[in-house]
Amino acid sequence: MAFQGSGELEDQLEEPEDTLRVSPAEEMPVDGPPAVEEPEPEPLLLPWDRFSTWLHCICVVGFDLELGQAVEVIYPHHSKLTEKEKTSICYLSFPDSNSGCLGDTQFCFRFRQATGRKSSLGCFFDHFDRDAPVCLKRDQGYYYGYVYFRQVRDKSLKRGYFQKSLVLISKLPYVTFFHSLLKLIAPEYFEKQEPCLEAACNDIDRWPTPCPGKILTLPIMGVVMKLRIPTCYDKPGTSQLVQSTPSDSLVSIVLPTVHEVDLFRCFYPVFFHIQMLWELVLLGEALVVMAPSPADSSDTVLALVSCISPLRYCSDFRPYFTIHDSEFKEYTTRTQAPPSVILGVTNPFFAKTLQHWPHIIRIGDMKQAGEMAKQMKVKKLKNLKTLDSKPGVYTAYKPFLNKDEDIIKQLQKGVQQKRPSAAQNAILRRYFLELTQSFIIPLERYVASLMPLQKSISPWKSPPQLRPFNQEEFMKTLEKAGPQLTSRLKGDWIGLYRQFLRSPNFDGWFRNRRKEMMQKLEALHLEALCEEDLQLRIQKHTEVETVDLVLKLKEKLTQAEKDQLPVKPGTLPKLQSHIESIILSLPEDLQGILHKPPSP
Repeated sequence: MAFQGSGELEDQLEEPEDTLRVSPAEEMPVDGPPAVEEPEPEPLLLPWDRFSTWLHCICVVGFDLELGQAVEVIYPHHSKLTEKEKTSICYLSFPDSNSGCLGDTQFCFRFRQATGRKSSLGCFFDHFDRDAPVCLKRDQGYYYGYVYFRQVRDKSLKRGYFQKSLVLISKLPYVTFFHSLLKLIAPEYFEKQEPCLEAACNDIDRWPTPCPGKILTLPIMGVVMKLRIPTCYDKPGTSQLVQSTPSDSLVSIVLPTVHEVDLFRCFYPVFFHIQMLWELVLLGEALVVMAPSPADSSDTVLALVSCISPLRYCSDFRPYFTIHDSEFKEYTTRTQAPPSVILGVTNPFFAKTLQHWPHIIRIGDMKQAGEMAKQMKVKKLKNLKTLDSKPGVYTAYKPFLNKDEDIIKQLQKGVQQKRPSAAQNAILRRYFLELTQSFIIPLERYVASLMPLQKSISPWKSPPQLRPFNQEEFMKTLEKAGPQLTSRLKGDWIGLYRQFLRSPNFDGWFRNRRKEMMQKLEALHLEALCEEDLQLRIQKHTEVETVDLVLKLKEKLTQAEKDQLPVKPGTLPKLQSHIESIILSLPEDLQGILHKPPSP
């Protein structure tokens, strides 16, 4: 936004080799939030506001002989779900009949939110999302369903079985936390029914909001949970463990993580192919996981999505997918190439319906993870006849990178020595993190170079534009500053990058980085304005021009507060002070128009 005419920016000066560029990646600290003055959101005072920051609703799904699955109860009662959303929840809350899940089973699913719905708590959600890691931001167009399913023999029922699911519907991808919460609520509910559910909802409505970075103490049904939601400023690969303190006599459960699944347990049936699976997820390839149960299916899909962290997986993924899903036809059609999506399925019907998909992962029983996995070759797709086919990866994909034998040997040695599962999981998580970081650092470095020089920012001209991303220019940087600087892996890195640049994951990543950099430019422009002597400037302006300047400054200030720009502390109050002083220098009639009195 220019304040004086709309003249073009002056040609940028040649950049000396030692000139530092301004980049969000360089300026953003990793060990703490930026030092900006931000007002905390006002307390949520309305009933159910606090509940709504954690959950959309809680559903009870039962089985009726005549109607089939049906939503029996929704808490709180005022919660709204469309008929299509209810239908999705009904079918996704029960395992397929072939799964044979007797007893208690926990899993999760993900489904599309009905269009046109807006939340009255949008400003609070935006505030929480600002400090959350990209993988923990709320899903705009999707809900997660966290399920506790119970199936036990009951001769008093016609069907001979009691079958019911308690389901938490949320925008938050905190799978570990919500499964832990269900372990507390569901058994009590199945014993005491609705009064127990009402009490749990009232407890949740008294919780603090899910603010990243804070230690949260959450009382629920006589138990206290303690946890910390990660922030985007945490160093990748580290977790700030929540410690018990002497004052925690009431704390019964301390959660070390709110969202991470056990990668080693999930990948164990196919861990000889973990590097190839990483490539397939990175490139947004169509993947289907065929598993014996919804629990194995959903855990494996979530593990796949998280293996490219801290990159966000930007395509659709369904931890548990059924033939009744509203997207079933869309995702199984043979008239077009399979979409960029990861599906988790258990119904044998999918072995035939999805046999045209390019990459299929067959997962066996995960309970046998204590045994040594056998070396398995990648199988040809034509060998996949039924869901009973042997576990393995069925694909014709040829990886770009050479296989890393060291990580396989390290994990195998851990199995032989009976290394704790938590240690195996940590080794595998660190491996994926270092692999992803080696891949993404050259991209971060190149994108940072697209920022204009700070000296090209003039307070009286529109902020300069970012240079466009040039694929060939980026490829040339890889010769001297490619992944070989941080990774020992050999292979066709160039080919992997070319494929990645065409993927939804690159598009999502670059859109986010571009937005951050544009906000940084706006912030620098605001800071430059604050350093100007605006009183001296307006002496050369007519009253009409001064009023126009005030209106533009106020608009810029409002937008900066709305976008929560990463400005230096004191910048926005200083700009507000400049605006006030300019208004006071104008005639009283204009002051009345420009300077609205504060609300009583």
